[in-house]
Amino acid sequence: MRQTIVAGNWKMNASKEEVNTLVMGILSGMSEVESKVIVCSPFPYLSQVEALITHSQLHLGAQTISIHPSGAHTGEVSADMIKDFGADYVIVGHSERRSMYGETDQDVANKVKTVVDNGLTALFCIGETLEERESGKTEAVVARQIQAVIDTCSIDAFRNIIIAYEPIWAIGTGVTASPQQAQDTHASIRALLATNDENIAQSTPILYGGSMNPGNAAELIACEDIDGGLIGGASLKAEDFLQICKAG
Repeated sequence: MRQTIVAGNWKMNASKEEVNTLVMGILSGMSEVESKVIVCSPFPYLSQVEALITHSQLHLGAQTISIHPSGAHTGEVSADMIKDFGADYVIVGHSERRSMYGETDQDVANKVKTVVDNGLTALFCIGETLEERESGKTEAVVARQIQAVIDTCSIDAFRNIIIAYEPIWAIGTGVTASPQQAQDTHASIRALLATNDENIAQSTPILYGGSMNPGNAAELIACEDIDGGLIGGASLKAEDFLQICKAG
C-alpha cells in the first residue's frame, strides 16, 4: 500500500513573514493529516523552514539542484548545501525548468542521478504540452522522459524517486485533467515501470501535478494509480493546502 504524498511547490514566492505565517498555518492543522507532507521552499528560506518544522511531521524539499558538488558555479546550489539545511527532497525536471531554462531530458536525468547518488529523494516531474496531448503523444512523451532516467540511473534508482505527472497545459491555468485522464496516464506510467521491474512499479509513488485544489483533490487521489499531488498555487494558502493534505 503506497502512502499518499502531498508536496507543495512554492516556486519563486514568499517573504520571511509570509513563510512564517504559511508554515505555522500548515502546522496548526497537521494533527488531522495522515498523508506525508513535503514543502519545497525557495533556497533563501530553507533555513527558516527547517527551524520552523523541527520536531514536526512536515518534510523539507528544494526546488532544483546543481549536478556539480562545489566550485566555480555562480548561482548554483549543490546537494551538500541542500542537505545542510535538512532537506530530503528535491524537485527535478519541473516543466518551468524545462521550458524556461532549457533543461533537456538528459539534463533532468543527470540531476535525478545527483539527487539519488547523494541520498536524497527526487520529485521527478514529467508531462506533455497541450499540442502533444491533442496529437495523441502523451504516453510517448512521458515514456521518453522516464526512459532517460532509467538509462542514466537504472531502474533501481526509482526506489528513491517520486514521480510527479504534471500535464503542462494544466499547470497554473485552472484547467485540470479529468480524474479519468489523469488515472489513465498514471496507469501507463506504472505499466512502463513494470516492463523494467514489477516491484518498483508497484512501490513508486506517482503524484498528479496539474492544478490540484481542495475541490478536486479527493476525487483525483481516490484513483487507483494517483498517490497524491504536487501542488503549486494552492500550497501558498495554508487552509487550501491542508484541505488537499486531508484528502488523502
